[in-house]
Amino acid sequence: MKIFPIRLKPNDDLRQSLKNFAIQQNITAGFIITAIGSLKQTTIRFANENETTTLNDKFEILSLNGTITTTGVHLHIAISNKQGNTIGGHLADGCIIYTTAEIVIGTSEEFTFLRNPDPETGYLELKIIQNISQNFP
Repeated sequence: MKIFPIRLKPNDDLRQSLKNFAIQQNITAGFIITAIGSLKQTTIRFANENETTTLNDKFEILSLNGTITTTGVHLHIAISNKQGNTIGGHLADGCIIYTTAEIVIGTSEEFTFLRNPDPETGYLELKIIQNISQNFP
């Protein structure tokens, strides 16, 4: 496993920054190990909704989970507001960093993650390919 610690700065777009990082680092099977930080705007898609919701307020990032590859990211986020109320959903473009986001990404060379259209769900779903080792005696 390879580890990539990154820090995003104020006004960075969380999802776009992670997509760009995956492309720059040629990450083919990545996953979020840990993430904390703050947002000044969040755009998420709640469960079973087709449209995203944008909230303009200060939020703490409590959790960020999912997969990250050069072919796409699928991430869910949990955030809390100043009253400590927690909401979460599918991370969308438009989550803007307030002060910082500290993220650690792990990668595997044993697998390749792809995003393919799934006729059953209608979404781009994860396809896992196990890479064949070229180590011969």
